[in-house]
Amino acid sequence: MRVPKTQRRFCKNCNKHTEHKVTIYKKSKERKTNEGRRRYDRKKKGYGSQPKEIFRKNAKINKKSQPIFQCTECNKKWYGKAHRAKRYELIET
Repeated sequence: MRVPKTQRRFCKNCNKHTEHKVTIYKKSKERKTNEGRRRYDRKKKGYGSQPKEIFRKNAKINKKSQPIFQCTECNKKWYGKAHRAKRYELIET
């Protein structure tokens, strides 16, 4: 899916149509200090097997890509609707 790097959209903060920069949301690196991660590691430790079933089916071949729109005037950010596509590239217009 090809998306332009800048789009003219309605800004709720400015209350008018302005240029928006488009970027793609990327998941941040998982921190070792998360309580969920600590709990999972504690469950996994010792005898026995994996506490949760490991999903091995791989039903979907493409991930959802979520665009982030940033207003060039007020620098406010919004998330757009996520699309399921194999390739999500930003093009210069």
